[in-house]
Parts: sequence; C-alpha cells; structure tokens
Amino acid sequence: MKTSKSIHAMLALCATLCTALLFGSAVHAANLECIVPSKPGGAMDLTCKLAKKGLKGLDEAGDTTPTLSDMTIRYLPGGIGAVAWNSLVAQPRAKPNTLVAFSGGSLLYLAEGKFGKAKVGDVRWVAALGTDYGMIAVRADSPYKNLGDLLAAIKRNPRSVLIGLSGTAGSQDWFKMALLVRSAGIDPKVLRFVALEGGGEAFTAMHANHVQVVSGDASEAVLYAAGGNTRVLAVLSPQRLPGVLASSPTAREQGVDVVWPLIRGVWMGPQVPDAEYRKWVAAFDRMLASPQFAQLRSDAGLYPFALTGDALKEYVSKAVDEYGKRATEFGLVR
Repeated sequence: MKTSKSIHAMLALCATLCTALLFGSAVHAANLECIVPSKPGGAMDLTCKLAKKGLKGLDEAGDTTPTLSDMTIRYLPGGIGAVAWNSLVAQPRAKPNTLVAFSGGSLLYLAEGKFGKAKVGDVRWVAALGTDYGMIAVRADSPYKNLGDLLAAIKRNPRSVLIGLSGTAGSQDWFKMALLVRSAGIDPKVLRFVALEGGGEAFTAMHANHVQVVSGDASEAVLYAAGGNTRVLAVLSPQRLPGVLASSPTAREQGVDVVWPLIRGVWMGPQVPDAEYRKWVAAFDRMLASPQFAQLRSDAGLYPFALTGDALKEYVSKAVDEYGKRATEFGLVR
C-alpha cells in the first residue's frame, strides 16, 4: 500500500535524527523519560502524563526506591508510533529508564504490518494504565446534531464531509468511521479524510474549521468538551460514560451497534535487563493498586483496566490477533 511505503520511507529518513533524540549525549542513563509517539495534546501525551503523575504519587508516599517520579516527557511523532518503535527497537543498547506510550491503535498497526516486520515480542510490555473508547466529535456550532445527521450527510454527499483522523487509512480512527458508515450501507472507500498526527492536532484542525469531524477517543474529547466548543455525537462504548461525557449518547443508543474499546499503556526496549524491567513492573503494580491513581485515571478520562508484565504481553498478543482479523476483513493486512 502507498501508505505503508510512505511510513517506511519516513522511518528511513528519520533514523539518524530519531536516534539522536532518544540516545544522544544529552540523555544520561539516570534520566527517566516517557516517549510520546505523537504530537502534544492527544491521548498518547495523556498516557505519559498519567504515568508521571501516578509515579509521583508513589514517590510522595515514600513507595518508590529509587525515585521514579522525576520523569521528562519527550515527543517523537511519526507513523502513529512507528518512528518511536523503530528507533528504540533498532538500538543495540538497553534503555532501562525509557518508557514509550502505546494504545490500541499501536496494536492495530502491529497487526497490519505498518511497523515493518515488528512483532509483539520485540519490546517489553510494562503496564496498561486504563481503557478508553472511541468517539466521534464535531464543533459545537456544527449542523450535525447527532450521529444520524452525520451518516446521512456522508451518504448524501461523501465529498462534503472532511474527517480528521490520527493516522491514515487503516488506523483505528479510520476503522471507527469505517464501521459506522458501513452500518449505514456506505462503502468506507468513499470517506474523505485528513491524516493527522495525534488527537491534539485533529481537534485543533476541527476547531480551525479545516475538518468538520474528528474520529478520536473519549479521553481526548474530555480535554475539549468541557470548554463548550465541542459536541460529541457518539461514544463507542457499551454504556454512557460518566463525568464530562455523561450527556453524550452511545452509538448503540442511536441504532448503530459499534463499540470500540482500546487500552493505553507503556512499553520499554527489548534489551532492558530483566531486573530493571521487573522493577518497573513492580512500581506500576503498586501504582495501579493505589486509590490515588484511580482518581488520576478518572480525571484523565480513562476507565479501570490494569495489567502488567507477562499478563499484559499475553493480552497484547491476543489483541493483535483480533485486530489482524478485523483488518483482514477490510483488506488492510500487508
């Protein structure tokens, strides 16, 4: 596919720069960092910030040795995680103090082969911090008042609706719209979209009226809906979500049986020594079990889901298999 070729070309062009960013002399072994594989403002960004706050809470309670809370956040966008994956996995050295955020979208791209020949076992899966759900949003002044209005407009004139996606054709944001329009008897191939790098960029484009719709995630919508300039047409969850999005209907409520859950978490490089890896897993186990983290997770618009270490790796393997089956239905597996 043309999309896959462009991603691989980008990886090749960025290899030297990405290596410098991740492993340059400015980064010392003692420094703790969380890599956001997208631009600021989206749910990947939120994942690293949530990890930082959660670990800080453990540190303040005297529950981390050594201190794990003094974490910097770095941004390495490209290919919805492909550049960060390639950069960290390609390095021969271990990086025991570097975490990388991932989401269900990362796992979907793994299943589709958009990370090249990458496999689940190429990295060390540390922790899942929570679960999120897909959602569809428009500006508050949009003529689309509900999901039915949007689907009718696409069916009437697909070219009139420009959709902002994090990623390209085959990304999870594309999948959400593809499943929704297919339920209305619309061929997903007619969708007109703009490929963006992260949810923050997608919402910025929508509020600047460069796109009319954002296909994204509930945690991203929480960041913008409270301001009153965003209308969430549908959340892709089994039931309505609490908090800021409590008034936003599900797709099911509107007669469209599409649910899209996804996890959010962190992984680390493949050659991290087992003792260092287990130290991180243990720290996240304590963090995920704390009442303080439960509140932080809720404030971030995420919902309870906690797996670490080997259990997370097993879950990820099964999830990639399931995503692969879905992608095959749409002819998206390379």
